[in-house]
Amino acid sequence: MNLKTSKLLISLAISAALAPYHVFAADNSKNDQITVTGNWLENTEDSEVVFNHPGARTVRNQQQIKESGSETIADALKGIPGVQVRESNGTGGSDVSLNVGVRGLTSRLSPRSTILLDGMPLAAAPYGQPQLSMSSLSLGSIESIDVIRGGASVRYGPQNVGGVINFVTKPIPKDFSGGVSLQTQGAKTGGLKTLVDASVGGSKADDSAGALLLYSGLHGQGYRKSNDNTDIDDLILKTRYAITDNDELLANFHYYHAMSGMPGGLTQAQYNADPFQSTRPYDRFEGNRQDMSLKYKHEEDDKQFELMTWFSKSYRGSYIESDHKDKANERRLVSYPRHYTAYAIEPSYSQLFRFNDISHEVTVGYRYLNETADEKAYRSNWYQAGTQRSRPSTNDYYQHTSGGTEAHAIYLDDTIDVGNWTVIPGIRYENINIHLNDSFKNQNRSKRYSEPLPALAVIYHIDDEWKLFANASTSFGSLQYFQLNTKGVGNSPANGLSAEKAHNYEVGTKYDNTALSLEATLFYIDFDDQLLYVENTTGWTNLGATTHQGVELAARYNLSELSDKLDGISMYSTYTYTKAVSKKGDFAHKDLPFYSRQVFTAGSRYETGNWVWNLNTYAQSTQESPGTSSHYVTKPSADGRYGTIPGYMVWDARGEYHFGKSLSDLTLSAGIKNLFDQTYFTRSTDNNYGIYVGQPRTYYVQASVKF
Repeated sequence: MNLKTSKLLISLAISAALAPYHVFAADNSKNDQITVTGNWLENTEDSEVVFNHPGARTVRNQQQIKESGSETIADALKGIPGVQVRESNGTGGSDVSLNVGVRGLTSRLSPRSTILLDGMPLAAAPYGQPQLSMSSLSLGSIESIDVIRGGASVRYGPQNVGGVINFVTKPIPKDFSGGVSLQTQGAKTGGLKTLVDASVGGSKADDSAGALLLYSGLHGQGYRKSNDNTDIDDLILKTRYAITDNDELLANFHYYHAMSGMPGGLTQAQYNADPFQSTRPYDRFEGNRQDMSLKYKHEEDDKQFELMTWFSKSYRGSYIESDHKDKANERRLVSYPRHYTAYAIEPSYSQLFRFNDISHEVTVGYRYLNETADEKAYRSNWYQAGTQRSRPSTNDYYQHTSGGTEAHAIYLDDTIDVGNWTVIPGIRYENINIHLNDSFKNQNRSKRYSEPLPALAVIYHIDDEWKLFANASTSFGSLQYFQLNTKGVGNSPANGLSAEKAHNYEVGTKYDNTALSLEATLFYIDFDDQLLYVENTTGWTNLGATTHQGVELAARYNLSELSDKLDGISMYSTYTYTKAVSKKGDFAHKDLPFYSRQVFTAGSRYETGNWVWNLNTYAQSTQESPGTSSHYVTKPSADGRYGTIPGYMVWDARGEYHFGKSLSDLTLSAGIKNLFDQTYFTRSTDNNYGIYVGQPRTYYVQASVKF
């Protein structure tokens, strides 16, 4: 018996041991009421769907997002158990990008999770370029965020070692209606930044058709003193047509445009002099995306068929100053225009079978995905930093790669309900063909992969309020375009770079009696080879085998259960402990870069009459930026790249007043982020490296109306 099989059996044994020794006989009448589930990402507004998922899963709804004072999707993800969000930094140093890591996995540009918008990948090229340097989404259009950390790898891929994150847009309303809201915030430095969103739409009286138009925009200045501007416009049109009582057609159209300054990192001396300054006036990110999705759905009590197809066309470009290695204070500006297309078609079929006391929901699905990439680079002449009066021209065309991926994925799972048990065995099979051509080097590199990825999930229903679960799964990530082109000889990539494969395990429990909800999850990730991006000169490096293990805890309690005098008061808290380390080499048993071993959140909500009051705190422990040499760096380096990053704790406060339907549901609120003005920072090691100061005390106001 191998180690991986042993871990799976141990996980399932623990789950069984924690359960009562007897299993109640199945209730046939209850079994008869079971209907097909089909798509796991739908109906997340139903708490039972999330509660009965056989893995760690958190849904953050619109109310929670609004009351957190979030202006970006990164803000909205902060504090979810197991999820760590880095402040804007490096080439991900703008509100356009997303830097989120799960369970100690790298957070730079979110490459380890499958991140979706209404079930469609947000990445410009899900296989060859999964990084979200452009996240193509503005927060105002979001109804909820579904974070599935375990138990979903069979259905959704390819990059799922860090789970699945699905952003769910606002639904088409039954009646014609709309709304407008805005949030403006500002700090002691920088300027004002405003999030605006609007929606209008409705359905026919017989609910046979409907449409909804969504707009969300983020515009203004951040808290850095210069080159910290953001301009994002996000437009979504959702349509629905009911062909029959059992058949419907859904079509979504999406346009996104963004431009943002990147103030860049600071050296230690620059940070000490003024942490809010920017010494990089020309670093900038810009991009746009057009996509559409079409879904046909047929549903009966015991069967469901879905056919989804989507297409996306993306452009993302950046301008980043590069320092001369040998000549102090000399720089040149480099531009990186990149174009991507992606197309996919995915049919899936679910059928429910009942055999006396046992039910099976068998789902089989297939996805064909084709993506293309065209990446160029231009650069200016060298110049003395600070001597340019305008953006230097980047006329020297020196790099061009083009490539593509053709991928087939087949998945099969069976949700077996017997007695108080739900058992879900499944398998995903990935067949990937990725290639890259470098026209300047006259190189043609390609890789083929065929990988079976089995999974097993189990949940024991002690009763309607208490569940135990365990799961085990395998994830796989092919080499990406940039990795294919890193070093190597001729048409062969670098020997040290290989596809990534990891094995995930979870054991946990959930309890929810409406007044009190509790959740605890133990997790373990065993990575065979984990690749890490350093910066353009070094490119990618292989960290080797890594392990990620820890515990996630969450609790929420309605205090009105204790006393009527506490009516309207609720409290919550989460705590995550993660240990992510290398298994061998110079950094064996030492922390991986840029994650905190401990993350803690807590908060309270008090609703009385038309008022709502919120008080929340977030804390994280130290992080490391150790470099890539044989020496694990903990002391701060002069250039700001390396060294320990101290932990910090911040508090937020907010008050809201709702005027009621007589005033079009007008709601006004005001809040303070980082109430005590705690100073903290992060680091970056990529092209615009250095120290990045965190958000200082920030004041904000919110207003919304409905019609």
